[in-house]
Order: sequence, then structure tokens, then C-alpha cells
Amino acid sequence: MPQMTIDEVARIAEGVVEGDGSRTVSGVAPLEEAAADQISFVAEARYFPYIQASQAAAVLVARDADVPLPAHMAAVRVDDPRRALARVLPALYPQRVPAPGVHPTAVLGDDVEIAASATVGPYAVIGEGTRVGERARVGAHTVLGRGCTVADDAVLHAHVTLYDGAQVGARSVIHSGARLGADGFGFVWDGTGHRKVPQVGGCRIEADVEIGCNTTIDRGSIGDTVVGEGSKVDNLVMIGHNCQIGRHVIIISQVGISGSTRVGDGAVLAGQAGVGGHLEIGAGARVGGQAGVTASVAAGETVSGYPARPHREAMRAQAAFFKLPELMKRLRELERAVLGK
Repeated sequence: MPQMTIDEVARIAEGVVEGDGSRTVSGVAPLEEAAADQISFVAEARYFPYIQASQAAAVLVARDADVPLPAHMAAVRVDDPRRALARVLPALYPQRVPAPGVHPTAVLGDDVEIAASATVGPYAVIGEGTRVGERARVGAHTVLGRGCTVADDAVLHAHVTLYDGAQVGARSVIHSGARLGADGFGFVWDGTGHRKVPQVGGCRIEADVEIGCNTTIDRGSIGDTVVGEGSKVDNLVMIGHNCQIGRHVIIISQVGISGSTRVGDGAVLAGQAGVGGHLEIGAGARVGGQAGVTASVAAGETVSGYPARPHREAMRAQAAFFKLPELMKRLRELERAVLGK
């Protein structure tokens, strides 16, 4: 594990040192677990009281944070401790980059193109006409269908599946168990049974996207399902056919988005939210956890509850709901007083 001085940490974090910057650190840990050769960070004032008991050599804190430090601890004062931590962690915990090459157990179809700098792991299967770009990584037991594209520096971890024609953009990361480009749920009743509507569209993941474990994204019925540049999709998310997910969208675990829904740039969908089909979630909108979205949400609006409604209204309705037992009790008392029952 790399070691660096606190002064070097401050340089990477774009901060300034308060205290002894010459000490060496070799890792990052929470305040209560940090050892004397590690640094920690505090992003919220409610954690300031824990600093005094910490053994950390240094702590990342906001520039204007009014926090007393124990004698053994330095402070690295930064604009935003969380952003600073995101810069420091790769330096102290560099990712191991596998050697380029195709493992001898991999199975390659005809006309496959794999860049010399790419890595293909054991028992991977790559279909006919698929392209794997420079420095891309295809993990063990990953299956790429025919005519897929994995762009430069993309990472597909073990057991990922790309159905035929799926595209993964540059620097995107697809975690284990994700399935991209499966058939959308398209059926039509023909009088005797549910007839399958062929799903002939594509599934396109743009650059700098991250998709969590066991997430499924359907191909389009006609046209592509798209996840826009810089968006982050958590584990166990379902995105239906023909959805258009904008740029820099956040989608948290167990969200389900029905087909042909559009999600605008910068929107956030919290855990277990469900979104109906053919709706629009506007740019910058916020959807609360477990919300049931049955109508479109305007840009910048925050909604929660079921059915989803403006957040303040939903909170008032929830508060009223919790008062129902007491209101029912009072109603029964009034009935007895008035009707003598």
C-alpha cells in the first residue's frame, strides 16, 4: 500500500495543512477505527465530538470548520471533505490493473476485434463482430453477444451479460451480474393469448456511466434504450424498454422504471421508487424513496409518497394519517356523548 506525507495528501486534496504535515500515512479509516498511520475525514458537524478520541494522524475537514484537534492530529482543510476524499482514496488505494491480453479459455466468435491493450478474463465469451476498445477490461465468465461495442477504458466485471448489439461507452463500469439489452416486456393480446412483440431496438450506455450489480436494462422495442453520460445506477435497478435516462442522473437501489419513460438530466430517484410508463421526470427532479410515480414530474420538483405528490404535501398527508387513531377515538367519544351510545 502506498505511503505519503500529510503534506502530499493536502496537495492531492487541494487543501492546506494545519499542524505537522511531515508525518507519513498509509490509509484511510473512520474516526473511531483510524490508527496512528491513517487519516480520516469529517464532513458533518455532528461528528466533531468524535475527533478528540480518534487516533488518526490527520483529518480532512472543511476550511472554516471550528473544531479543536488533539495534540497528535493534523488537519487538512479543504473546500469539501467528501470531494477531497474522492481525490485522496485513489492515491492511497491504487487499483490493480491486469496485464493486457486474452485468457486462453476465452471463447471468441468470428470477426471479433480486441485492442492489444485490452484484457479479457477466463471463460469470457465474445460474440461475432463485437469490438473491445483500448484498455477495456472484460471480466471472467462475462458474455458479450454479437455486434456489441465496449469502448476504450470501459470495465465489465465478472458475470456481466451484454445481449446482441449492446453498447458500453468509454470509461463506463458495469458491475457483476448486470444484464444489458434483454428483451423488453412487450406483448399484445391476440384474442387467444399474449403474443410477443419482437424487441428490435438497442441498448446504449454512454460514457462515464456506472451500473451496479444485478441491474437489468432492457433493449428498446423500436429504437434504443439509453443511459446518458455520467449517470450512476445502483444495484438491483430495473430500467424498461425505450427509457431515455439523461446525463448525470442518480438512480438508487431497487428503483423500477417502466418502459418509454424519460428521466431528465441531473434527476435523482431514491431507493425503491417506482415509475410508471410513458412518463417524464424533469431535469433536476427528486423522487423520494418508495415513491410511486403515476404522473409526470416537473423539472426541479421534489415528490414523495404514493401516489407521488409534492414532498411537503405528502408529508402533511402522512402526518394526518398518523393522527387517524386519535381522531377515530375522539369521534367515537363524540358519538357516545351525542347519541348516548
